[in-house]
Amino acid sequence: MIDEVLKKYGLEKETVTISPLTQGLINTTWKISTNGNSYILQKINNQVFKRPEDLAENISLVAEYLQNNNPEYFFAAPIKTIDGLSLVYIKELGYYRLFPFVNGSHAKETVQTPEQAFEAARQFGRFTKNLSGLDTDKLKTTIPSFHNLTLRHAQFLEVLKTGNAERIAKTINQIKQVQQFSWIVEKFDQIKINPEFKLRVTHHDTKISNVLFDKNDKGICVIDLDTVMPGYFISDVGDMMRTYLSPVNEEEKDFEKIEVRNDFYKAIVQGYLSEMEAELTNAEKESFFYAGIFMIYMQAVRFLTDYLNDDKYYGEKYPDHNLIRAENQLVLLQRLIEKENLL
Repeated sequence: MIDEVLKKYGLEKETVTISPLTQGLINTTWKISTNGNSYILQKINNQVFKRPEDLAENISLVAEYLQNNNPEYFFAAPIKTIDGLSLVYIKELGYYRLFPFVNGSHAKETVQTPEQAFEAARQFGRFTKNLSGLDTDKLKTTIPSFHNLTLRHAQFLEVLKTGNAERIAKTINQIKQVQQFSWIVEKFDQIKINPEFKLRVTHHDTKISNVLFDKNDKGICVIDLDTVMPGYFISDVGDMMRTYLSPVNEEEKDFEKIEVRNDFYKAIVQGYLSEMEAELTNAEKESFFYAGIFMIYMQAVRFLTDYLNDDKYYGEKYPDHNLIRAENQLVLLQRLIEKENLL
């Protein structure tokens, strides 16, 4: 089935080895090996990304800008087809693209040391810094309102009127917690009208698996650029805090295991500032702590909203799955806020 796609790149199925890769939740990915060369082939999930052409256009724009302005920066740009295209569409199969495989690299599923957190933060900061001269108006929005907390909170308020009445009654305490933290939304509304907060080329998905490391655990580059869009720095820093600070993720049911590790917080801030300090305004620098609160709260709101809406977005693997996730994130939020003076 992939034969037709490979032919677009001058690759014949008889001469290649195809190995499926399980990392990544949205797109389908394979490693392609042939004649000593290796590539990453991806099928784009066009149920999530409604316009795959926009992804290709954004990545090509970023690649061209970096080549012209920061050619020393390592960027794994997509490989063009024989016809010079960076995206393949075959009616019966869907949308595909091919990337070079970065030899000697590896990805991580979890952050195990502050040093890894520092390296990841440094890589995401370097990515945004090297694209500081790119006009964000030229970038397509690949997922509308992805990190728009104002919208997410409005959806939460709406589902309180229209959602599952039994679940609403069951979650009065969690609903009250979300409402008690509504000041987080008010601050975000202020950020959106504050000229001190700049729209930048932002990755928007800064989990550790989107950084490639070398054998010495030093960062090489960032990957998975489908969510690259105009955004605020709090999206990238906040997502790192949400996913790096605690030793357990949002799937953990034992809330006693949720904690905020001070050295990981420090590593994120130092790693990001090592690249972005000269780029950020004073108001942005003063909002590092808020970045973590912003992202954790937004994810709690999204999980609880989905639970009250009968799990239509995230689905569930067991009863009350999204409720557990929401409670998990509310605990993480509380643990972070408790450390505000210290951090």
